[in-house]
Amino acid sequence: MIVEKFPDRIIEIDQKQYLYFGGTAYLGLPTNKKFQDLVVQNILKWGTTYGSSRTANIQLSAYTAGENFLIQHIGSEDAVTVSSGMLAGKLVLEKLKKQTDCFYHLNEIHSAIQIENSFPVFINEKLNERLLDPKSEKITILTDGVPSFQTKPVDLSFLKEISNQKEITLVVDESHSLGIMGKNGSGIYSSIDFPIKRKILVSSLGKAFGLTGGVIASDSEFIKEIKEIETFTSAAGMNPAFVQTLSDASEIYKIQHQKLKDNLSYIDSILIRNSNILFDKNYPLIYLLSNELVEKLKQEKIIIASFRYTKESEPLNRIVVTANHLKEDLDKLVNVLNDYNSRF
Repeated sequence: MIVEKFPDRIIEIDQKQYLYFGGTAYLGLPTNKKFQDLVVQNILKWGTTYGSSRTANIQLSAYTAGENFLIQHIGSEDAVTVSSGMLAGKLVLEKLKKQTDCFYHLNEIHSAIQIENSFPVFINEKLNERLLDPKSEKITILTDGVPSFQTKPVDLSFLKEISNQKEITLVVDESHSLGIMGKNGSGIYSSIDFPIKRKILVSSLGKAFGLTGGVIASDSEFIKEIKEIETFTSAAGMNPAFVQTLSDASEIYKIQHQKLKDNLSYIDSILIRNSNILFDKNYPLIYLLSNELVEKLKQEKIIIASFRYTKESEPLNRIVVTANHLKEDLDKLVNVLNDYNSRF
């Protein structure tokens, strides 16, 4: 399906209008007039792009402003922006490969933080025995902030069970939790409190925050090391107009985050629960386990997100609620879901 303008809450296909519950613009920012005005003002100030290295002799204050906002928002010691969430993940892995004896992954993680020869944290629902042995080694655990097909933050309580002979680094991809979960959308990074050596956040900023780019957040020493990697120093940074907008839009983020929370609370108050639907009032993704329900929604002129991460995988069907959806949009959506649920 091809559309001719940004797919917000309404899209037009073959001259017919549909309600749209897809994409990743959770805070509804790409079409927000005040947000757009800030972006335009910053483009007029900082230009459409800046192709120089972040380590060049001329430094732009936009990066200081935007990264200081992210540090405060996330609750990290330090942070650095890059041109995409994918690059953020790959930079972190590039650095950790030289500091890690063994990698482990939790669930099916996003490709941004996938690495060869990584072991699963759990095997047959039991903690990998390698994590329990007394061998002294440096390990890195890779996880998404909210796993695919889940609506709650990842359960990290298993960290307490790992042998104390393991020096643990935890990498969390928060592309779908930063801007959404936590106070004012701070994500889950600051709430991770386990006896580990280091925690690292990587995230796209093109989802909830509405700006093309990525961020790495951690302790100051690790961020310093990231800034010394040749891949970082030889690449252009995130668009400075966008980085500046991160700081300038701080109040807009709060407003839109509250709108999103209100929409989710409203759905929670009227949705009839069913095993075919995975929903949590703190998360804007509703997973549908019934392909029949996807078709029923389309018949009612409601389009949701449906795609495959790989050629072999089953379609991922999910409803995406944003801050821009109106009460009548949510009523129509939930009426279809409840009608379907009432038959089971």
